[in-house]
Amino acid sequence: MAKAKLMDYDKAIELFEPVLGFEVHVELNTKTKMFSSAPNNFGAEPNTNLSPVCLGLPGSLPVVNEQAIRHSISLGLALGCQIAESSRFARKNYFYPDLGKNYQISQYDEPIAFDGSVEVELTDGARVTVPIERAHMEEDAGKLTHVGGSTGRIQGAEYSLVDYNRAGVPLVEIVTKIIYGAEHRAPELAKAYVQTIRDIVLALGISDAKMERGNLRCDANVSLRPRTADGEPPAPLGTRTETKNVNSMRSVERAVRYEIQRQAAILADGGSITQETRHWHEDTGTTSPGRPKSDADDYRYFPEPDLLPVVPSAELIAELRAALPEAPADRRRRLKTDWGFTDLEFQDVANGGLLAEIEATVAAGATPAAARKWWTGELTRIANAEGREVADLVSPADVAAVQKLVEDGTLNDKLARQVLGGVIAGEGTPQQVIDARGLAVVSDDGALIAAIDEALASQPDVLAKIRDGKVQAAGAVIGAVMKAMRGQADAARVRELVLERASAHGA
Repeated sequence: MAKAKLMDYDKAIELFEPVLGFEVHVELNTKTKMFSSAPNNFGAEPNTNLSPVCLGLPGSLPVVNEQAIRHSISLGLALGCQIAESSRFARKNYFYPDLGKNYQISQYDEPIAFDGSVEVELTDGARVTVPIERAHMEEDAGKLTHVGGSTGRIQGAEYSLVDYNRAGVPLVEIVTKIIYGAEHRAPELAKAYVQTIRDIVLALGISDAKMERGNLRCDANVSLRPRTADGEPPAPLGTRTETKNVNSMRSVERAVRYEIQRQAAILADGGSITQETRHWHEDTGTTSPGRPKSDADDYRYFPEPDLLPVVPSAELIAELRAALPEAPADRRRRLKTDWGFTDLEFQDVANGGLLAEIEATVAAGATPAAARKWWTGELTRIANAEGREVADLVSPADVAAVQKLVEDGTLNDKLARQVLGGVIAGEGTPQQVIDARGLAVVSDDGALIAAIDEALASQPDVLAKIRDGKVQAAGAVIGAVMKAMRGQADAARVRELVLERASAHGA
């Protein structure tokens, strides 16, 4: 496939106005699936979390998951939506090789929640209100694995395998209204919006929201319309593309930027945009054509005859509204003040998606500064090196425990990093790693003095410099002692003892 021509981003924004829309799919963390009693858990052996309903077997009937209804209402309320007095499910007809019944139970013209908005905060503190059209309930599809070929896609594959474990998992799809005015910050807004949705569902406790697992997925709609002269009416909306199932915050940002540059180059050359879905390729940072984008009429929606309408009581809605957590933008401002972080320090935390981890670490007893140091420093370094999510490495409680051991002198920073490495490797709690590896700081002055005397005796020139008042020369002795003690010594205590012993040797 020929490489797409791209226009310089700033030039594209000069010539065209980007118009956005997002569809974010949130998998709910209920114990069972949306319409059956089959387990809803990630990582099970293929085709084991199943029931007759999941497989679409004749005679099987769906039953709505009550907890999924509650979660969906909570999410709608958190998005500022109105909750429908009555909503109903519909059958969405499409070729679904990964849904046994070959249609999806979703909601169409009567969603559970509609007409809301969410405030999104950008990196510099600017706030953007994103309008929400609807949040509707549906079931997820299964997963296809294409075997053979070089791309992992169906093109060129020898055969495909289907895993129905995900089929029927409860989903809420959040659909925005058309978003105008993002201008050159469109990619940044895309990332910030998805991050905000993730913050909301995590605060509600209704989803694990792990994008790498598909718990939270974003379809990004992008179109461009030409700029018009001042005083002229805006040009008609352009044809949109929908980049499907982008699975990281950074990728959402990159995908929107790429589509703006790609579409701008086509339009500037006199071409036209095809209304289609597109696939995001993380390795190349590009999109490629999927299928022509269907409109609602193409899905032949009709009411699901086997399910009654959902009619939540006013008491239930009031109960769920009262239980709503703090709004993400308000929470960020409060935490920044509570922690005393500078704008740059807080931005590092927020951009890393580490607010929840640091908040939990502080709650477990660490200072905000210490929690930030570990999560944005050593733990982020390990996660990047291993290609993992930093939040999956270790618990906030273990990080706080390691920091407490540093503060009480049991560990120094070097040993603490080794202890965290052991915890991440599955060797047990911090104390168990210390005991198994023998990593505690040597606090016996006798052992330290013996190592210091040996180092001083082997470096008489350094000893003379120290006696002459050149205390900076003590660094060579301290380094030798730390090496001899395998880093298991308190450097500050070693320095004190070096100066004391140097004076004693000179007496």
